[in-house]
Amino acid sequence: MSETGAESRPLVRQLPDPITASNVRTNPSLEELREFASPDETTTEYGSPSYVSEVRSRSADRTKNAIDAEFSDDDSDLLADAVAIADEREMLCVDRLLGRHPDATFCCRLFVPVEHARIALAWAKLFEPTDGRDPDFVTVQAPDYDERAIRVLPDEGFTAVLGTDYLGEAKKSFLRLFMRRIKERGGLGLHAGSKRVRVRDDDGDLRTVGQVFMGLSATGKSTLTSHGCWLEEPEAAVMVQDDVCGLLPDGSVPGSEGGGLFIKTIGLDPDEQPGLYEAATAESAVLENVAVDDDGTVDFDEPRYTSNSRAVVQRDELESADEEIDLDRMDQVFFITRNPLMPPVAKLDTEQAAAAFMLGESIETSAGDPSRAGESIRVVGTNPFIVGPEGEEGNIFQDLIDDLDVDCYVINTGYLGDESKDIGVTESVTVLTEVARGTIEWTDDERTGLTIPESVPGLAIEEYYVPDHVDDYDDALSSLRADRRAYLEAFGELRDEIVDAVY
Repeated sequence: MSETGAESRPLVRQLPDPITASNVRTNPSLEELREFASPDETTTEYGSPSYVSEVRSRSADRTKNAIDAEFSDDDSDLLADAVAIADEREMLCVDRLLGRHPDATFCCRLFVPVEHARIALAWAKLFEPTDGRDPDFVTVQAPDYDERAIRVLPDEGFTAVLGTDYLGEAKKSFLRLFMRRIKERGGLGLHAGSKRVRVRDDDGDLRTVGQVFMGLSATGKSTLTSHGCWLEEPEAAVMVQDDVCGLLPDGSVPGSEGGGLFIKTIGLDPDEQPGLYEAATAESAVLENVAVDDDGTVDFDEPRYTSNSRAVVQRDELESADEEIDLDRMDQVFFITRNPLMPPVAKLDTEQAAAAFMLGESIETSAGDPSRAGESIRVVGTNPFIVGPEGEEGNIFQDLIDDLDVDCYVINTGYLGDESKDIGVTESVTVLTEVARGTIEWTDDERTGLTIPESVPGLAIEEYYVPDHVDDYDDALSSLRADRRAYLEAFGELRDEIVDAVY
């Protein structure tokens, strides 16, 4: 409330009007944005711009939203400072559309100081040009603020990103709110990639399958989503979406990013990931914290600045990218894990799938917390950007996949046991292809307690039986199940049947 007793205006309405404000350059072209960012650019051997940021991962421990936390006066001051910065500094204002689905398209507006134009350039390449509508979500990013803090007002659609110049904060500020809006419409936001696979089944008939991959950054989500599965016409596999999707009650899967992908580049292999490699070495790419010499030579393998080096690549540079970013239907969902006690793939029933969703088992990566990279972690829905009660998300997920009759799987993209058996891209892609074809023969395995493959065309699956690679397997599994159950029991909103389905 103001001093006069009148309700104060929402913060987004206090921001400068980009059309009339004298301090704001509105919707400059990509060429103009690159020119503004030229003082920070090293031009690569491919003709693309490369930049180095001061902050090189997300600041999850500095992030609060007003639904899950009570904002203090200090939090309100941070939000007010972001508005003041947008009003007083020389700013760029860039509008882009997030999504194309008729029920899940939003206009996003990013304010960033002119001297940090590289953030606006890379971010603008992820999304598609606006159609002139008013913004649904607004972010002010002020990298040189004297405190690092991200504050989110979900109901207003406003985010203040202060004290960090990491591009991922701008990107996720909008995707976080996209997922929130999907949930408000009876669906669920998913930190997931999606693809459309057309294959021949056992009878030789062509079938089209919508696959969705849920996993944390740098666990293989982009690799599996973008992989063409070595299929030849009339069979085909195309990437629909790379990072964040929605699942609506009608079973459709709206995508979010129509312009580009924000991919990890350490270990980018032209043999195993030819599509992503070609896109990252195109002139249209924007590199962030990649090892680039003064003469433009690029070394994707060198962690000169961070192991979380990144590239924004364009969808139209990816042969495997579909023209559409939405799936008509989700037929199969895969939970990507790197738990060494998990087989290359297991089929889950509805309750087990909801438990897998809640467990969100993976490894910490340099995109999240570089100091803990490689540690085993659990993140509900493999989604660090949930707004609202996390247990509620598991219940919603169970209801949706039950109503939609979705087939669910957990897939291990790491190794078995004490690194004694690696599960590589070839093995994982073979599994995905044969799951789509429906050619895998499944068996209920008493020792693992899971439904696992008895045979997989093109793969000697018997060599990947987990108990053969783990000393004291039964004790290790018993301990894992007890730990999983204790974890799930901590979510008060979560249904007992999901907790009881722990595997």
